[in-house]
Amino acid sequence: MVPLSALWLPIVLSAVIVFVASSIMHMLLPYHKGDYQQLPDEDKVLSVLRSAGLKRGLYIFPFGTHKDMNSPALQEKYKQGPVGMMTVFPSGPPVMPKFLGMWFVYCLIIGFFVAYLTGHTVVAGAYYLKVFRVGGTAAFLAYGLGNLSNGIWKGQTWSITIKEVIDGLVYALLTAGTFGWLWPR
Repeated sequence: MVPLSALWLPIVLSAVIVFVASSIMHMLLPYHKGDYQQLPDEDKVLSVLRSAGLKRGLYIFPFGTHKDMNSPALQEKYKQGPVGMMTVFPSGPPVMPKFLGMWFVYCLIIGFFVAYLTGHTVVAGAYYLKVFRVGGTAAFLAYGLGNLSNGIWKGQTWSITIKEVIDGLVYALLTAGTFGWLWPR
């Protein structure tokens, strides 16, 4: 068993490396550019949404309870469409420093749990590939596979979901490499 106190450097450094890699992947590489689309007749749609007085939250439409799902009225709304989910943020420009700070903390949390799991299953002095395999698997579960639920439950297109899983694989490999490199000898 390797104590967490011996793994503070790979926890922090893997978070920094993933943070930088994700910034490069989302800002410089072109493959995420088509992930979002503009609403048709955006000004009109935004005006209608504003007049509805939406607050921050996750909305589903058409809305119905489990009891309502088979009602003819709700079934007709589903047939007419559109059917979807919508996330509403507070009004104002996106607060990128807040989002980036939360992303970095998330990366630290994943690094902590990768360290916890790997530290309890791999001994000090283990070969790089053993650390890489355990740490990479744990990191991929967190960064990669969790994104599949967006395609299943939230209607996200599978092309975007697969890109997120691939991003997660890259982050997991970087995390695994960092832990393998800095594993206590």
